[in-house]
Amino acid sequence: MAARTIIIDHGSGFMKAGLSGWNEPQMVLPSIVNYIPCRENPGPSYARRRVGLGIDFCRPDTFSYPIQRGRVLNWEGVEHIWSFVLEKHRLEHDDCPVMVTESPLREPGDRKKTLEIMFELLDVPSILLADQLEMSLYASGLLTGVVVDSGYGLTRVQPFHLGRPLQPSGKTLEFAGQDLSAYLFKSLFKEDCNRHDIFQLETVTSTQMTKCYVPQNLGEALDFCQSLPSGSDENNTYQLPDGTPVELTPMQRLAPEMFFSPQVFDLPGPGISQAVVDSIETCEAAMRPLLVSHLMVCGGNTLYPGFTKRLYRLVADHFSSTKATMWVGSNRNFSVWLGASVVAHLSTYKSEWMTKEEYDESFKL
Repeated sequence: MAARTIIIDHGSGFMKAGLSGWNEPQMVLPSIVNYIPCRENPGPSYARRRVGLGIDFCRPDTFSYPIQRGRVLNWEGVEHIWSFVLEKHRLEHDDCPVMVTESPLREPGDRKKTLEIMFELLDVPSILLADQLEMSLYASGLLTGVVVDSGYGLTRVQPFHLGRPLQPSGKTLEFAGQDLSAYLFKSLFKEDCNRHDIFQLETVTSTQMTKCYVPQNLGEALDFCQSLPSGSDENNTYQLPDGTPVELTPMQRLAPEMFFSPQVFDLPGPGISQAVVDSIETCEAAMRPLLVSHLMVCGGNTLYPGFTKRLYRLVADHFSSTKATMWVGSNRNFSVWLGASVVAHLSTYKSEWMTKEEYDESFKL
């Protein structure tokens, strides 16, 4: 392979990209595209719209996510984002091979569509398609363990043994960061809730990033929050557009509890800790102690204060006869990308790469 490989980890919420060999992606973009009418053809039809990256602040109602819950719904939007990434990196590193991570929930035709875009439209010389959870495992330096990944669209648990997934034991939960966002939108703005309103979007994002946390015990945390006098905590407020401060409710600050107690928020279960326990218990009994001692946690939701501590305690309490060990990296929101950066140049993956010539022989006969 070439000295550098362009790594693209395209998730439901964010796209992470950069050159292999770095400790973190050099490009992190919201996985968002917008469609606005062209000046020459202002009609609403598909052919008369122009696709752009991110949110157009003049037309905030036009943006959407091309990938939802790990499934590609809009290939044109995905292609536009990939094209932007490759154009930026090819300015200094022309003719680089490309590595793209894949969701375990990909549809049967997704791999062929990815190859078609990369080879026929974006003219890459060679490509490697890699499983996202497997890449997270490599980021930790482990070959055996349980990957627990909670991102924007999905929460997933997958045990691995010697680098291979133990397929029947994997769990996928279709609640994740976007459900927490939806709860805060409805809770903060009620009947005026509008997810395309820029002020509301910024308020929810800021609340999630700076004010929310995972309690170690929901009942005790609620009692403590409710015992505090009103206005005693400056971190407990957000501002309306006119500058008026509004106090957050205890449940708004404790919203990440939904990852552990989804039923409290009228979401389907099980919670993430129960999913980990169930996943491990479906594996052979002799393998469980090794898996419990190698828990690898990643994804943006795991950055909430208290998340990893709560998850560790619940799993360790269940498997009390085994010493649980949790691997928690500081860049765990980039674990998939970091693992792909490591794997990009491993000789053991050499046979997994596909060149343009091989693609032409296989798909264009």
